[in-house]
Amino acid sequence: MKRFLVVTAALIVSWPEGSAVNADSSQNVLRWTSQGDALTLDPHAQNEAPTIAMSGSIYERLVNRDPALNLIPELATEWKVVEPNTWQFQLRQGVKFHGGEDFTADDVVFSIQRAKAESSNFKEQVESIAEVVVIDDYTIQIVTTGPNPILPNELTSVFIMDRGWSETNGANIPQDYSVNEETFAVKHSNGTGPFILESRVVDELTVLNANPNWWGKAVRPGNIDRLEYRPIKNSATRVAALLAGEVDFVLDPPLQDLNRIDATESLSVQTVPQIRTIFFGMDMASAELRSSDVKGRNPFADLRVRQAMNLALDREAIKAIIMDGMSFTAGIVTSPGVHGYTAELDSNEPFGLEKAKTLLAEAGYPTGFSVRLDCPNDRYINDAAICEAAVAMYAKIGVNISLEAVSKALHFPKVQDKQTDFYLLGWGVPTLDSLYAFQYLLEGSGSWNATGYNNDRVNEITSLISTEVDQMKRDTLIAEAWAIVKAEAPYIPIHHQVLAWAMSDRLTFPIAADDIPRFAYAELH
Repeated sequence: MKRFLVVTAALIVSWPEGSAVNADSSQNVLRWTSQGDALTLDPHAQNEAPTIAMSGSIYERLVNRDPALNLIPELATEWKVVEPNTWQFQLRQGVKFHGGEDFTADDVVFSIQRAKAESSNFKEQVESIAEVVVIDDYTIQIVTTGPNPILPNELTSVFIMDRGWSETNGANIPQDYSVNEETFAVKHSNGTGPFILESRVVDELTVLNANPNWWGKAVRPGNIDRLEYRPIKNSATRVAALLAGEVDFVLDPPLQDLNRIDATESLSVQTVPQIRTIFFGMDMASAELRSSDVKGRNPFADLRVRQAMNLALDREAIKAIIMDGMSFTAGIVTSPGVHGYTAELDSNEPFGLEKAKTLLAEAGYPTGFSVRLDCPNDRYINDAAICEAAVAMYAKIGVNISLEAVSKALHFPKVQDKQTDFYLLGWGVPTLDSLYAFQYLLEGSGSWNATGYNNDRVNEITSLISTEVDQMKRDTLIAEAWAIVKAEAPYIPIHHQVLAWAMSDRLTFPIAADDIPRFAYAELH
């Protein structure tokens, strides 16, 4: 079997001429893979972890996180509150973009304005920013609409672009990913980060070279000269590539192969509970579902139906069979490690088919109904398998599901355009604060809220906690909002993921609970 896998890797995953072949043999070349490519190189277009990871190797933020998720300085060296509504940031001097341009305060102003654009997928994180005031080339003040106690946390995913480069190349505003817009920034880049884009063929190969002028070389332990990334959708082929030595690092090894990988000489596996929750969303707002045999009304608009869908999902079976024990069953759509999470809320009423059937009958669906489930097949751990299991589970209460499992590049626009009745999604929280989940998933206008959930009190609390500096009051408000959401059940929480990274023993690379590989910390020996 091992020989077969090695041959498969050599045939399918061999690296083309012009990449590894032309690399200096003295270089530290890190070849890595995962199941799905970054969606775009535009750093403000898609709030999706693999895309953020790619952007984060090329671009930088004012504030970043280390692998332990501690806040650390990046393009800002220090920050403080100078007025209740004003944060001041000192910017790093002597930094240059990859094209040779100086980094200054003007680039920060431009980038935050760009991140606030309608086509930006990060606008929720900067919606509290009213103005960015330039004090001098290396000092800015960010004025917010009210006191913002977590502004540095919110800036950890807001990348800084060069104004001149962006304007020259017609990239003043982010790509509108939902309509497949193509702009210069989609396949080209000019950041200040540790790696420079050499070449990119979408879904085939992306090559980055170390930035020789990067300011952070003295403070980060990494020694990678060249990154070669090739997405490999097939799980067995990713493992084969690792076993054959074709790649040094697999971001998402299949769970069923972890023991075999870890037992293989020269390979190792790291695991950590992830800051990510996997769940189903139900369109509860449309007058009629697009894919259902029920006409003139929407089954998901009835709380009893949503409760029945929660009761009929056997989370423990998914954990044991689909996830091989590598998950924690979830009761809310945010995970441990996020401020506002509580174990009390993160629980479910016991699995119960008979009660679920009774609730459906009371709602007027004694024989159930049909609906389509939209699912990605290349984004989360065993995502399509989770959806397949759910189809079988829901059939037991008469909910007949047609499954459409497609690439994340096709799936995410359905969610963002709110053109799905029933869908799988996963949500990480880079700010490590519940406000992020409320803004994107639960606020009526949230850009990833395809459920149509729109509760006035939850909307009000979302606004209140964005400016509340009294921590006790803020925590009370967060708890109230989560309790309301749990009772109204717009989502069906499934589980919190456990991460696994697989790698060569010649690679030292600390795993991060947000599943973002920070290659400036990677060392090849």
